[in-house]
Amino acid sequence: NSLRNDLQHPNEYIRGATLRFLCKLREPELLEPLLPSCRSCLEHRHAYVRKNAVFAIYTIYKHFEYLIPDAPELIQSFLAAEADQTCKRNAFVMLCNTNQARAVEYLNDVFDQVPNFDELLQLSVIELIRKDCRNNSTNRGKYIRCIFDLLNAASHSVKYEAATSLMALTHAPAAVKAAASCYIELIIKESDNNVKLIVLDRLDELREKHDQTLDDLVLDILRVLTSPDIEVRRKALRIALELVTSRNVQEVVVFLKKELSKTLDQDYEKNNEYRQLLIQSIHGCAIKFSEVAANVVHVLMEFLGDSSNPAAVDVIAFVREVVEKFPNLRSSITEKLLETFMDVKSGKVFRGALWIVGEYCSTCKDIEEAWKQIRAGLGEIPILASEQRLLEEAEKENKVEELNPENKTTITSSSRRVLADGTYATETAFSSNSSTLAKLEAIKAAVKPPLRSLLLSGDFYLGSVLASTLTKLVLRYAGVSTDPKKTNALRAEAMLIMTSVIRVGQSQFASNPIDEDSYDRIMSCLHILEQFSTDNFIKNVFLHDTRVAFARIVEAEEKRTAAKKAKDKSAVAVQVDDLITFRQFSKRNMGDEADEYELDLTRATGQSDSRDDLISKLSRVIQLTGFSDPVYAEAYVNVHQYDILLDVLIVNQTSETLQNLSIEFATLGDLKLVERPTHHNLAPHSFHSVKATIKVSSTETGVIFGNIVYDGPGTSESNCVVLNDIHIDIMDYINPAYCNETQFRSMWTEFEWENKVNVNTNITDLREYLGHIMKSTNMSCLTPEAALSGDCGFLSANMYARSIFGEDALANLSIEKQADGTITGHVRIRSKTQGIALSLGDKITLAQKAAA
Repeated sequence: NSLRNDLQHPNEYIRGATLRFLCKLREPELLEPLLPSCRSCLEHRHAYVRKNAVFAIYTIYKHFEYLIPDAPELIQSFLAAEADQTCKRNAFVMLCNTNQARAVEYLNDVFDQVPNFDELLQLSVIELIRKDCRNNSTNRGKYIRCIFDLLNAASHSVKYEAATSLMALTHAPAAVKAAASCYIELIIKESDNNVKLIVLDRLDELREKHDQTLDDLVLDILRVLTSPDIEVRRKALRIALELVTSRNVQEVVVFLKKELSKTLDQDYEKNNEYRQLLIQSIHGCAIKFSEVAANVVHVLMEFLGDSSNPAAVDVIAFVREVVEKFPNLRSSITEKLLETFMDVKSGKVFRGALWIVGEYCSTCKDIEEAWKQIRAGLGEIPILASEQRLLEEAEKENKVEELNPENKTTITSSSRRVLADGTYATETAFSSNSSTLAKLEAIKAAVKPPLRSLLLSGDFYLGSVLASTLTKLVLRYAGVSTDPKKTNALRAEAMLIMTSVIRVGQSQFASNPIDEDSYDRIMSCLHILEQFSTDNFIKNVFLHDTRVAFARIVEAEEKRTAAKKAKDKSAVAVQVDDLITFRQFSKRNMGDEADEYELDLTRATGQSDSRDDLISKLSRVIQLTGFSDPVYAEAYVNVHQYDILLDVLIVNQTSETLQNLSIEFATLGDLKLVERPTHHNLAPHSFHSVKATIKVSSTETGVIFGNIVYDGPGTSESNCVVLNDIHIDIMDYINPAYCNETQFRSMWTEFEWENKVNVNTNITDLREYLGHIMKSTNMSCLTPEAALSGDCGFLSANMYARSIFGEDALANLSIEKQADGTITGHVRIRSKTQGIALSLGDKITLAQKAAA
């Protein structure tokens, strides 16, 4: 009576709240006398009451159909007369789920009105269309026209669902272009960056299936670059570059060049990163399509003197690849490179430029011009003598000032001070030393030519590259020149420059002393020029082998890119007799034909990642209690993307009924228990299965611990069984990945968390140990195979992996084989977060113990 009175209450909110309560009732005896009142609520003047009445009737019909068998007819009549959009949507949803034929009949009657419907009702219409097309294709043409109309809806969510549904209905080129255009418009107009990234993923999926159809939309995709978010820009550029063809490459490159010129004067937080991204994109276009290489290479070379070091490094890498792949451009590129020589600020860029000059300046004229620019970049030679002269001149000027009586100061006391070597010095001597050091620093800070400045700042790796370049130029000049006097002059000057670099590296004028490797390299070049002869072996090493080595690197990179593209685009092999697809038996690689709802269901249940072999399943079973405990428990740990599903088997090993038995879980780390398992009563010697879901938010070794609590025969008796800890393996979240050397070095510098693990293993082969670490950590080796080949006593390799949460993990392996055959060294791990660095370190330590 109370519920019936509330359903007949004059206050509409009490009626609505009561109707919502009825949706949760599962007692048919209580619901049956309330049905007349529920029916009458469908005719209430307030929409709030009517919409809740629809769902109340829907819930009653779904669970107890015999109580209200005419519910579909009742709701269909209600829908035909209803004016409120929310009520119509609720009624339409009920018809879709209870009597789809009536919902289709209603939709056919109001097809022309669908574009004017409310957003929620339009979404319900789209859902019905997708469901009906699976079973009945007679209305497919009409449905496609309706979806086309909804692509122009005002609501962004309706547009997105309409575009997605259109691809489920048809793959016609016009429909593909319409859906892609709708996605692009959503990306441009939507303000939320997360939504932009999600829609970009959808667009990328569309591109993978219909890349040739979307070629004409590449410039529309590039409009997304107006977004200020760098991740959105990066993903949009990646999609656009996949759609570049010989027909549209010129337009794309022109657009990218305009964007690149904008970065010179725009105020943007990540301007340097965006510029680097554009340079890499233009690089990719130029290498892929040779007809645009000549147009863009000179434009990009304007950025060699860029203050942003990564952008300039990308440019010089691009130039180096272009001169190798396109011989007809070498002359113009080297000429332009020499013109920008004095603008270069980075040592790494200078090293690349010097290598290009040494390899590709082949005529006497080019070599002489290169020599001229190198001399201009070095300034006065010898470097040490000229710097010493500047210091002496500064000291002379200082003495003149001291002799001037106007500036002379009298020291009245000579207090003692302790110098760095422990000796005493008077105030005057201390002042004199300080003055000399100050003058030396002033001379170092003075404006100097770029190459000289970098050498004095301690970049003697650049000095070794300079020595190698000078040696190549002299050897090549000797081969093409007919004037032995000029050759001898260049040879003598090259030896003078190399000697000068070594001497200044051992003097006080260099910020850092020259390192042994650079010293040995420069001395080797000196000896080669000293013993200058017609030794063809030396000439072949310098003039041929180095270029062949680089050509192999370029070729290996092309093969890697082609292999990755072939793997991504590998056709799904479906046999002609695989016509009927049952979700439980369907092949995992049949993604194209699977229904969207079926895919969502598969992803949600984790069945797509289930392993077929019994051994792998058994390896994930963890014993939680002992066999002698009154309650035995074991858990099957199923890791599915961001969730961990624990399927716990509980066995009552006693002869008594265990009441209110429950499992209480707690977590350590970035793990979160979604819901607590409910209480159960367990009969003697029976068993029960309990499921618990745990959310994972980062790649970190987490621990799940807990206990089983139950009541004994006594009323106040409570028992507790402590469970073994469950350690989550981070390898389930880490996948091998690839990045180039520049990206690796950039991340290595940026990441602040480092974990150093010392090598302690019984493995005696260096390559075997590298493979063991890669397998144990799911990391890929970035070091080329050519650099790892051969048999020597040491090995250094870079490794990289990425988690499903987008976290990067870097590792550097440096190991050496001792005389007794043992391996020593260390593995350095770097990441942005502490958890992944520590977890990978623990994994490597355990892997070493297992190998031992």
